[in-house]
Amino acid sequence: MNNLVIIGHPDKKSFCHNGIFSTITKILSQHQNQNTKTIDLYEDKLHEGKKQLIESYKKKVLWAERIYFISPIWWFRLTPKMETFFDEVFAPGFAYEFVKITKIYAYPKSYFRHKKIRCYLTHGAPSIPVKTIYLNSVKLRLVLGVFTFVFGWGGNWKNTKQFWSVPFVSDKKRQKYLRVVEKDVLRDCKKSTII
Repeated sequence: MNNLVIIGHPDKKSFCHNGIFSTITKILSQHQNQNTKTIDLYEDKLHEGKKQLIESYKKKVLWAERIYFISPIWWFRLTPKMETFFDEVFAPGFAYEFVKITKIYAYPKSYFRHKKIRCYLTHGAPSIPVKTIYLNSVKLRLVLGVFTFVFGWGGNWKNTKQFWSVPFVSDKKRQKYLRVVEKDVLRDCKKSTII
């Protein structure tokens, strides 16, 4: 199984990097049948040689059978570099196309329906206000506005997980979050062994 792990956090000491990203890459490296490539969006210099970098990202996306996305939530969106990745890499013609239904309506036809994805989002906020007052708009926009276009409708909602109040919860709670990630990745490794 070819796995692409994409991290969108500038701080290497963050829970996204030091916790989620490290857990995923460590588990994948321990399984012989797992090939892994990574993209660190804040380590790469998108403003220098941008065209070549975007092309290298596209090659990795085409190579991957499973893609893991990791990002904190800032201003009710993913980080700017992750959003730029979506804009520049998952462009129409590469990741999807619009199929016309009527004169004024078309639907997005995904080119990557066969790829599996997992997405891990970290919040500084607790879940209750985000899920109630803000109607979980972060996840809703991401799943309906990005992932369904690129990866189709299957599994994207349940495979996008949110971890709440990350800077404020206990280390014990953060370890519990990492066990969720660990179980997901181990399940992915087991499924790809069976196939």
